[in-house]
Amino acid sequence: MSDITDITLQEEENDNKPVNYSGEDIKTLDWKEHIRLRPGMYIGKLGDGTQNDDGIYVLVKEVLDNAIDEYMMGFGKQIDVTVTETTVTVRDHGRGIPLDKVIDVSSKMNTGAKYDSKAFKKSVGLNGVGIKAVNALSTDFTITSTRDGQARTIEYSCGSMLSDSGIVTSDEPNGTSVCFTPDNTIFRDYKYHEEYIVQLVKNYTFLNTGLSIYLNGKRYYSRNGLLDLLKENLTTEPLYPIIHLKGDDIEAVITHTKQFGEEYYSFVNGQHTTQGGTHLTAFRESVSRTIKEYFGKNFEYSDIRGGMVAAISIKVEEPVFESQTKTKLGSRDIGPNGPTVAKFIGDFIKKELDNYLHIDLTSADILLKKVQENERERKAMAGVTKAVREKTKKFAIHNKKLLDCRTHLSDAKGDEDKKLASSIFITEGDSAAGSITKIRDVDTQAVFSLRGKPLNTYGMPLVDVYKNDEFALLRAALNIEESIDDLRYNRVIIATDADVDGMHIRLLLLTYFLQFFPDLIKKGHVYVLQTPLFRVRNGKTTRRIGKKGVKGATDETYYCYNEEERVAAINKLGANAEITRFKGLGEISPEEFRGFIGPDIRLDRVTLRKEDAVGELLEFYMGKNTVERQNFIIDNLVVEDDSEIS
Repeated sequence: MSDITDITLQEEENDNKPVNYSGEDIKTLDWKEHIRLRPGMYIGKLGDGTQNDDGIYVLVKEVLDNAIDEYMMGFGKQIDVTVTETTVTVRDHGRGIPLDKVIDVSSKMNTGAKYDSKAFKKSVGLNGVGIKAVNALSTDFTITSTRDGQARTIEYSCGSMLSDSGIVTSDEPNGTSVCFTPDNTIFRDYKYHEEYIVQLVKNYTFLNTGLSIYLNGKRYYSRNGLLDLLKENLTTEPLYPIIHLKGDDIEAVITHTKQFGEEYYSFVNGQHTTQGGTHLTAFRESVSRTIKEYFGKNFEYSDIRGGMVAAISIKVEEPVFESQTKTKLGSRDIGPNGPTVAKFIGDFIKKELDNYLHIDLTSADILLKKVQENERERKAMAGVTKAVREKTKKFAIHNKKLLDCRTHLSDAKGDEDKKLASSIFITEGDSAAGSITKIRDVDTQAVFSLRGKPLNTYGMPLVDVYKNDEFALLRAALNIEESIDDLRYNRVIIATDADVDGMHIRLLLLTYFLQFFPDLIKKGHVYVLQTPLFRVRNGKTTRRIGKKGVKGATDETYYCYNEEERVAAINKLGANAEITRFKGLGEISPEEFRGFIGPDIRLDRVTLRKEDAVGELLEFYMGKNTVERQNFIIDNLVVEDDSEIS
């Protein structure tokens, strides 16, 4: 015992010894070195382009922001964007950067015109950082400014200047062109996906009516601003025509649908503030208060906002965001001389929305019925809410179905990268969770095992769904009982077997989320785990290794996620190919599974689009149209030949 004590005391002494601290410990990083060392500070997460919030799209946004600022100042009604798999070119038709400042603007931190509010009164950018980050994180970066018959081109690589054309004559129209190729060593195996660029471009046109953006030759243009945006994003029909309100430096659209929860799109100076901020808080409050006062009834704000879909866009002088990625507004005031954001939005909504409701009595009547319906449902829930919430609290403390991780999205402090990596795998049963449980990252990966097939919630009253223990356990695990803002994991991953039962469970879970927590999907939190369907390996090599007592995969083992990959692997191995069909997660060994949920994890993000027609899809797949569904299955049945698979 004394030996152990001596060792412990010695360790404590070592831990408490002063660490040498000298001038050699003080380091000053070059601007580009700091950006390349800490890219997350400037562009958020890295990623490979498979998700719409990956860093390569932030790079595009940073370049586009500068072009948009020119348009907002009244210069250039057209922006040309060309995107290949790896390279982006943005050409605006604004004034062009002053030729003697092209180097400063592209490679000197905290350099820009936007510190002077007279030049860029309500710009997207401010800190003079964005374009430098693009430069530092690109292996090839070329910027050309054209002004009044003269031009200058600077070429860089990873922030280091390669060439400077100097000032030369040019017959090109005024404007700035930026071409860049992100660094593949930072953005591993990245590729631009056009659908994400399209959505980015559309948002810019919705917020800047009259601006034309040509993406790979196709024109995007909006006449009706936020009205077009909401029509584009609505996945169900509105209960009444969308209310469209416009004023100086503010625009808003409001409607209600049959869906649960609330859905908002918020923007500041054309910047999509995905995490809201002071303007969204003020907007929600103002809309609720105005509707309550209009009807003169003591409605709960939650009843007024239930099923609301809306968007708000404001322009703020010298906006303050809570991060470089500008996803949340922190500004208290509209400008240096006021008024406050809350007063500005509150006064506008009070006047314009109240006037609208007095004019459009039909829409006002539909809105009233929706609020009253929400009120009745809430009161019906009141009888079971307390008991269920008490049960949920117990679940949250003793949730035997949850194997938790250390880091959560909702943590007040902690590593931001780990918080973004926080994931929960929803598996079918304890056995299916076995492989994931053994090799998961305990810091960021949690596991929730379902008790067989969950309830089909399609068309069920909220009260009945709320009573279901399985979903109460899931809500407790996700921590979304009160609000989706409290979500504990950034990624909710459905991990089911690649068979009929697995697909059915997947559909049951998606039905639940789509109906009662659509924001989980709309905000990009829900994924489906892709696991290999086949393992193709060299049987001869595998047997030889097995004789030596070594288990596991060889260099000639291929994991195939579809039929095309299987055929390609067989062609590589020829006659020695040994094929295994994985029908369940439990069939994959933990060591093999390690690679499937590690850095190379394959996830399909679940998305909602206007053309998805959610109501019709749920009715067909999860409703009681048995005959129609049976006929569809019969007509589309495919029989697989598994004769060559072990």
